[in-house]
Amino acid sequence: MAVLPERRLALLGGGFSTDDDGLLDDWVLDQVPGPRPKVCFLPTASGDAPAYIEQFFSAYGSRSCEPTVLPLFRRELDDDALCAFLLSQDVIYAGGGNTANMLAVWRVHGVDRLLREAFDRGTLLCGISAGANCWAEGSHTDSFGPLTHLSDGLGLLPGSVCPHYDSEPGRRPSYQAAVAHRALPPGWAVEDGVGALFTNGHLTDSVTRIPQACLYRVEPDEDAGAREQAMPCRLLAAPQRPTTAP
Repeated sequence: MAVLPERRLALLGGGFSTDDDGLLDDWVLDQVPGPRPKVCFLPTASGDAPAYIEQFFSAYGSRSCEPTVLPLFRRELDDDALCAFLLSQDVIYAGGGNTANMLAVWRVHGVDRLLREAFDRGTLLCGISAGANCWAEGSHTDSFGPLTHLSDGLGLLPGSVCPHYDSEPGRRPSYQAAVAHRALPPGWAVEDGVGALFTNGHLTDSVTRIPQACLYRVEPDEDAGAREQAMPCRLLAAPQRPTTAP
């Protein structure tokens, strides 16, 4: 009987666009077997911002991988080529920006369906901010200006996601209120510096590049509020470089 591939995705509270140490980017690539995985960046949430794309190539072009980008605002691939391209990737990395706009553009171009197929085939899906929000059923977002909830994510991760849990004013109480009032299902709050890996819908690894940064599980409580549970996170460390004798 054929063995089904594991369905994996990672929520990132940092990476090449925000951090200088590259620890979370290295962690992402460590999840993929093989010497030179194919990594595709989706900059849709930023409107395919050229500077963001340049940051990606600067960070991943020096790593042991094959980096590419999929622009959709000036799309170059027809439907067959788009399908073949996305399904050939080992990692698909969604960038930050506007979650609602990104999901709308993906759906117009059929990218949402291709991402589901890639996920089912074992491609690692990951992303930061909007690129973390998109994989869940719902998310906490500023896509519409003030912080609010968005309930039509891709649903590849059960529950909801809140990025920037510790770094943006109002995030923590607003997300907790959305969960407490059932506007969003229970979910995961990601502090900056954290990475969380989910395999077949279950948390299988959580890491941080910043001491004390944390991943939280947020659920309604019996008093019409919300409770958060801190999840253990491994502290990532820069690889030791060999020293030479003087």
